[in-house]
Amino acid sequence: MESITKNRQSPEVLRAMVERAYGPDRVPDGEGWVSELGHGWFNVAYRIRLRDGYEVVLKIAPPPAVEVMTYEQGAMGIELAALDLIGKHTTVPVPRVDFADRSRELCDADWFFMPFVGADNLGIVGPELPAQDLAGYKEQVGAANRQINSIRGTAFGPLAGPGDTSWRRVFTNTVEDVLTDGERRRVDLGWDYDTVRKVLAEHSASLDEVSEPRLVEWDLWDSNVMVRDGKIACVIDHERAFFGDPLIEAGFAGTQMAAAFGDSTHFMRGYGHPPLTETESVRRRLYCLHLALIMVIETVYRGHTDTTQYDWARERLTEVMALLDRTRR
Repeated sequence: MESITKNRQSPEVLRAMVERAYGPDRVPDGEGWVSELGHGWFNVAYRIRLRDGYEVVLKIAPPPAVEVMTYEQGAMGIELAALDLIGKHTTVPVPRVDFADRSRELCDADWFFMPFVGADNLGIVGPELPAQDLAGYKEQVGAANRQINSIRGTAFGPLAGPGDTSWRRVFTNTVEDVLTDGERRRVDLGWDYDTVRKVLAEHSASLDEVSEPRLVEWDLWDSNVMVRDGKIACVIDHERAFFGDPLIEAGFAGTQMAAAFGDSTHFMRGYGHPPLTETESVRRRLYCLHLALIMVIETVYRGHTDTTQYDWARERLTEVMALLDRTRR
């Protein structure tokens, strides 16, 4: 996936990174030792074969000169913190961090190495799998997501703080950041920005039901799940984690918008979550609103020249506005 946030580096810089992480004896030479992994939307990622044959993945954060959305600032630090929490407190398979560098000495951004995982991306192979196999994987994702959500925080908000005792304040401020990002770049939502703010305010009381901060991935889509031999081999891409309401997880999106985000039945079965209450459904619609806003606005920040995502996301925004009792007149 192409994006101006991808901070590509020369082979010389990549070799210098390998030397710093693994030592001079493992620096690759010759041809064919590096290839870009093209499925990500934000960071650039390289698959690298070291001189001794060990295969690794290098992730590099966006360059500082490229403007990102407010919630994406410091994303690589968030990912490193999330990997540490998940690795220490769950059995969910996540990448081991071989080496991380935040010095900005070899390039203008944070970067880290992790082992390459030889497995299939569920987002790619899922549509071709037998229905029973795909359902099994979805249940495993639900069970893994529940483990991640079992990690308790001391306050709602970013992993590194500052936190807040009110989920309503944290979430509404988060949406306000997204709207402000959109206004700053004059992104056309197809809706007046203040109308979106009013819809959020009208339904924000549903957020008060959430009283305990839990670690949430938020971005745990099939495309961030690696599978092999009927089991999850690894969950990747943790840069959007925070302490919040588990219901904001991607796996629950289909409870309100199944046509857009897929049926949540198997995910919920694996998670062990009963059908949503009326208040939970309202909350989940607000989370779909937040997601749709990001998907519209990020296309401008990432410099998309193809309007496919923008057009699709605008339709989803109108769909969720209707679910929140707001239709065009």
